[in-house]
Formats: sequence, structure tokens, C-alpha cells
Amino acid sequence: MNITRENIDQLNAVVKVDIAKEDYSDKVEKILTDYRKSANIPGFRKGHVPMSLVKKQYGKAVLVDEVNKLLQDAIGKYLVEEKLDVLGNPLPKSQDNLDWDSDAFSFEFELGLAPEFGVKLKGKKAITRYNIVADDKMIDNQVDHIRKQYGKLISETEIAKESEVTGKFTSEENGIENVATFTLDKLKGKTNPKKFIGAKVGEVISLKTKGLFNDVHDLMTFLKVSHDDAHNLNVEVDFEVSEINSRELADLDQGLFDKLFGKGVVTTVTELKEKIKKDSEKQFEQQGDQKLLNDVTEYLVDNTKFDLPATFLQKWMQTAGEEPMTEEQAQEEYKKSEKSMRYQLIEGKLINEYDLQVQFEDLKAYALEMIKGQMAQFGQMNPSEKELEDIAARILSNQDEVKRLSEQLMSQKLLDLYKKEANLKTKEITYDDFVKEFYS
Repeated sequence: MNITRENIDQLNAVVKVDIAKEDYSDKVEKILTDYRKSANIPGFRKGHVPMSLVKKQYGKAVLVDEVNKLLQDAIGKYLVEEKLDVLGNPLPKSQDNLDWDSDAFSFEFELGLAPEFGVKLKGKKAITRYNIVADDKMIDNQVDHIRKQYGKLISETEIAKESEVTGKFTSEENGIENVATFTLDKLKGKTNPKKFIGAKVGEVISLKTKGLFNDVHDLMTFLKVSHDDAHNLNVEVDFEVSEINSRELADLDQGLFDKLFGKGVVTTVTELKEKIKKDSEKQFEQQGDQKLLNDVTEYLVDNTKFDLPATFLQKWMQTAGEEPMTEEQAQEEYKKSEKSMRYQLIEGKLINEYDLQVQFEDLKAYALEMIKGQMAQFGQMNPSEKELEDIAARILSNQDEVKRLSEQLMSQKLLDLYKKEANLKTKEITYDDFVKEFYS
């Protein structure tokens, strides 16, 4: 067997594989001999079928199969031995005139080669790293929310401004029927709340869904409609009042503190606010990190210049998926995925240059921290080491979970790298301003 390569340019090459008879003949002969021993052909005893008949019936199929196996194995080894960094998979060139009755065969494969490029993390223009803080207003609102949540419900005869209302939204024509509980401050504007004030149990209030709630996504919760429907819903609904309550706010005493955080963890209102601030900002840090990760990714893709073997990749896309694509479909798919392909190459370059590795011990430690966090959310603040180890062992025995956690951990390692090496400037911002600026 002989393999040669012709570089068309820096991004494209053609590999030619020449296969001679001695490369496959012994293997084909052995398979046909085994076939002869087990073949059931009318007119012949098992194991006594003439070899000429076996070759006539099975020879071509066995030959094609063995030559294809040789090809795949040879190409795979060649790419490793030559240390070729390819994109996609080798594409066999069309050979309509291939003569399978010949003793020797030649095959050609197109290769898309990964580009050579460098990555510069420190740009001239600094990327903003957001330090999201919980301000006094937000903390006070959270304290009020806690007092309401743990307060005492008091039944009322009619709806007032501070009432908590339960009832059923219905619109037979639009398939809406759902029981919901909400406070009037969820309603948008002045007209909508006024329709509720003074209403009693059993009364029906007619409403328009457009502009009903301050947050249009509340329609998903209270009317049980889809996300897309919530953004475009403009119909009339009826709301039948079934329950009216007010809440007597819970006292900010030791009993409430112990219920929230465990016995003696928080003992004063000041400590309560400090705990809320700390816990909130820990959650905000994740959102700030995700924003930084997105911004550095954008910077790297926009400022790391290299060409891709676009024609090859589009041709490869036509046959790479479960369903074949037309040339036009492949071109469109390439446009959609080019940016992510570029970042994957950049990410791979950074992982190699900075030797970012996910070791098993790192993965286990990451899994244990994740498990602790999840258990804490359900009030299990001090799980035993055995509990944690047993859960981690189950998670790490699942290959899909291992892959998912490995990707998360590598993202964290890249984020740590960006924080250390990229040109960053820190900006302090309240959570409300952060949401307004980037999610409104």
C-alpha cells in the first residue's frame, strides 16, 4: 500500500491511496474459506461447496468490504502519523470508472486542513467585567418578600390594593382555563388594578391580555400559554374571583431567622441583610461571568483572523448529518455555523497553548461542589462525606454526565484564563441596572 499527499493550498489537500493485491488477498481468501465451511448452497453438502462457486457468489462483496476497511484504517493511521489537523472528515473523490475486477486500486480523498493562526488575548481595548452588586433597595425588597412569604394569610371580603387574589382565567374560544394567585402590583398601568379593587368572591372581571401584566412572561405562568403566545396574545379573558387574602407580615425575629438559615446562623436584621447581600451577589457573579465569557468569545472571534476551507466544509456538510443536504442548504448551514467553528478552533488553540486539562480529580472535586450546592438548596446543609461520595460516584459512572461536567469545567478553566490574561476593566453595577442594560 502506498499513500501520497498533494497540498492544493494551505487549507486543502488530496490524499491518494494505492492498494495492491497483496494488501488484501490473504484476508479475502481467509474470509471466503470460512464462508465455504458454513455455506448452504442447494446441491452441495455443507463444507463441500466448490471454491470457484463461493468466489463467484461472495467474492466481489467480500473484496469491496475488505478494501473499504483497509482504506478507513490506512487514512486514520496516516492522519495520526503525519500529525495532520483536519476539519470534518476526509471526503472520497467520485470514481465512477473504478474496476473491481482489477487487482490494484487507487482512491483519492479530499482533506480540509485546519488553518495556522495565533491568538492574542490582550487586546488594545479593554473588555468590561461586571461586578454585580445588591443595593439597599434590592435588599429591602427581598426582606419585604420574605416577610410576606412567611407572613400569616388573612381572609378578606373584597379586593384592596395590597390583596393577594386567587381565581380562574378563562377564555373558551382561546382554550384558556387556569387558576392563578397574584398580587395587584403584578398588573400593568392604573386601569387594570382598578378593575379588581372592590370586587368580591364570585365576581367575574373582564380583561384584555395585551398589556395586562408588567412582565409579559407572567401570562405564561398565570394563563398557561406558551412563550411565543405570551408575546403576541391579544384576546379577552374572564377572571372569576375565588379567594381574597391579605398578608400580615412576619416579624423579623429569631424564629424567622432560624427557619430561614438554621438555628443561630443569623441573629439580627443587620446580619439578615448581610446574608441576603452575600447570597445574592454569589448568584450574580455567575451571570457576570457568563457575560464576560460571551464578551471575550465575541472579541476572540472578531479579532482572530484566519481563513477556513469553506468549499470543502460545505461539501462535507452535505453528507455529514443524518439527513443529506443540498448544496444550497449546506451553504446556508455553513453561514450559521461558521462563527462557532471559528471559536472551537480558537478554544482548541488556547487549551493547547495554556495546557488546560480536565483531570479526574478536578472533575470529582467539581462534581462534589455541585452536589453540595444542590443539596443546600433543599435544606441539607451538612451532608456526610459518604453521602457526597456515593452521589458523585453515581454521576461519574454516567458517560453523558461526565461529558457535560467536563465541558462545564473546561469553560470554567477558560474563564479563569480570561480573567488572568485578557485586558479587562471592572465596572460595578446594580443587578437592576445590569438587567436593564443587557436583557431589556
